[in-house]
Amino acid sequence: MIIDSKLPNVGTTIFTVMSTLAAEYEAVNLGQGFPDFPMNEELAGLVRDAVSQHYNQYAPMPGWMPLREAIAEKIAFLYGAGVNPDTEITITPGGTYAIYSALTTILQPGDEVIVFEPAYDSYIPNIEANGAKAVTVNLVFPDYHINWEAVKNAITPKTKAIIINSPHNPTGSVISQKDIIELRKITEGTNIFIISDEVYEHLIFDDIQHQSILRYPDLLQRSFVCFSFGKTYSCTGWKMGYCVAPTPLMKEFRKVHQFNCFSCHTPSQVGLANFLHNKDAYLSLSAFMQQKRDYFVQLMEQTRFSMQHSSGSYFICGTYERISDESDKDLAIRLTKEVGVATIPVSAFYQNAKDDKVLRFCFAKKKETLEAAVEKLVKI
Repeated sequence: MIIDSKLPNVGTTIFTVMSTLAAEYEAVNLGQGFPDFPMNEELAGLVRDAVSQHYNQYAPMPGWMPLREAIAEKIAFLYGAGVNPDTEITITPGGTYAIYSALTTILQPGDEVIVFEPAYDSYIPNIEANGAKAVTVNLVFPDYHINWEAVKNAITPKTKAIIINSPHNPTGSVISQKDIIELRKITEGTNIFIISDEVYEHLIFDDIQHQSILRYPDLLQRSFVCFSFGKTYSCTGWKMGYCVAPTPLMKEFRKVHQFNCFSCHTPSQVGLANFLHNKDAYLSLSAFMQQKRDYFVQLMEQTRFSMQHSSGSYFICGTYERISDESDKDLAIRLTKEVGVATIPVSAFYQNAKDDKVLRFCFAKKKETLEAAVEKLVKI
């Protein structure tokens, strides 16, 4: 039996490759984006309570209503937006699923979607699996800002959507109010949708305001906005997230969702519904993670890497012109095998493997983990 692959150019992701190498060589893993410190015990306890209280059957297809109501309250508090929990919020098994479902909802074969590179690795396969085409626009190195003139030039009559991601994986850059103005100019009067990946909404530093699409009613009317509880509460393995969209868009989103996942893990939803009322748990996250960023940058001053600035996310990038002229992929593999530290080559986030000699580091780790990694990196 032969399958005519929908993703003929896709193999094992670089994250799997590097994590496998890290395990094989017992390297400190600063590659894949997950915390190695414990999650909030109160939240864990609430989920355990939900299990013992027999919340173990299917939740409603759109999600546990008390959780959707808590999300709507949070959105009103943070962004001043009125979102209907009944018709405009759907709970999903993770942020990546929400993005895939949004793209599947709107795309037809032959459509085009503008994607900024370097890009989170699921975007383009999601687009291509739906028979559409990704049109890539490079963020401007080294600060990875958006060239809006290039975006204008990339738009065609086939353009169905633009994907934005802020705070950005892998670079840690963020969208500004000026970017929002440009996005509004480009999409106004068109039928272009916006897929806004905001899974790192609470991981934004230096007192920068997160420019959520939820702040802008005109943009929200054409948008699917995707979030992750895993990134917010350091429980990435739960695969819990949600999507926010206007009622007509969400109605179509749920048509896809109900025949795929249908319903997400009920005890987690019950626990999260109760925990979301603890505002400090998400309001304090930026300062907590900024301390880790700053500590890691301070440690890395002992090495020959040149660290770039990260304004958000779990990640910071570094160049290595003082170390080697080899490709970023070759260096990442060598560091894992010979030095004992796993990173991610940023070329993996480009379709054409554009190599600016940059590695991505995850600093969402225990202090001891960061220190152990840098202790090895200083020897290069």
